[in-house]
Amino acid sequence: MKPKGQRHLYALDLGVALALTAMYVGFAQLTADDGQPTYEGPVWLGWLIAAAVGLPIAVRRRWPLVVLGAVLAALASASLLDLPREPYFAAGLAAYLVGLAEPARRSVPALALTLPVACGAVYLGEAVITPTENWRGAVGVAGLVLLVIGGAWCLGFTVRGRRAEAGRDERRRSERALDEERLRIARELHDIVSHNLSLIAVKAGVAGHVAEADPQEARAALKVIEETSRSALAEMRRTLGVLRTEGAPLGPVPDLDRLDSLAAEANRAGIDVGLTVHGTQGLAEGTQLTIYRIVQEALTNAVRHAAPTRCQVTVEADKREIRIDIKDEGPSPGHAPANRQLPGGHGLLGMRERAMMYGGSFEAGPRPEGGFAVSVRLPAEGK
Repeated sequence: MKPKGQRHLYALDLGVALALTAMYVGFAQLTADDGQPTYEGPVWLGWLIAAAVGLPIAVRRRWPLVVLGAVLAALASASLLDLPREPYFAAGLAAYLVGLAEPARRSVPALALTLPVACGAVYLGEAVITPTENWRGAVGVAGLVLLVIGGAWCLGFTVRGRRAEAGRDERRRSERALDEERLRIARELHDIVSHNLSLIAVKAGVAGHVAEADPQEARAALKVIEETSRSALAEMRRTLGVLRTEGAPLGPVPDLDRLDSLAAEANRAGIDVGLTVHGTQGLAEGTQLTIYRIVQEALTNAVRHAAPTRCQVTVEADKREIRIDIKDEGPSPGHAPANRQLPGGHGLLGMRERAMMYGGSFEAGPRPEGGFAVSVRLPAEGK
């Protein structure tokens, strides 16, 4: 069954095929009033040749090579019988589809066979069998036929090449979009795993340290571990479900309204968070997600390397820029962190990449008065 988008093309080919057939039926009935040689064979043969020239064009999109061969044979016969009064227009239509639809390994040999057969038949009809032209005139007519058929084939071949290049460009764009989506999901997975596992590790350490001396605090720590584990599993299932199922709906994208929940999670892990958010109304969803993830990663690093401590998170936006500052005071006296070395892995790198993606700046490092600071500046969105 033909695709709906091509039905009008098949209908157009049918109309052209019928017009060509009618034209050659008319050529078979011409008289010698114009001084040109005329067809003098039986009527049935003239009609048969006319049908063989025109009707195959109706199916040229389905069988390009077969149609070109049939039309070429009919036109060559017509030239030897003094029928044509046009430069092989039907062969040009067939050659165009061969150049367009057939690969070069088939279309080039087909053209190489078609041109000498067509030009030879025209020359024989014009200058040998019923001479009406001298050899120069016959060569000129043959050259016109060559131009029609060769030009049509070249046009089809060029269109084929452009469509192939457009297809390659589209595949490259699709692959690039897929790579970007994979990178986005990898970042999401990293953020989910590192943040939640850091909270779990800290609370597990607290529970193990105070299990005998303070069972109540140990039970509270285990409660936090339980809640955080469930939250992490839910987010992991959602994200992995997107990877497994094509077109699976994404859950709500974290926005700045969830910074309070993020601060509460950090509080449970031993970080006393002060949160200030100002002027962020109307920020784009992607920008809000970037800010959320930067704050989440910075708090995760604070939990991992400085808890228990105090941390100030400030997010401000104006007409010029968006400012994100996260400053912690370092470990409290008498509470050495589990790891004094700052991470050099995906945490800081992820924050930097998110900032660079928006054309912003990123700075992170120890504070002179103690602790660690992360400072991100993003261009304003023209609010």
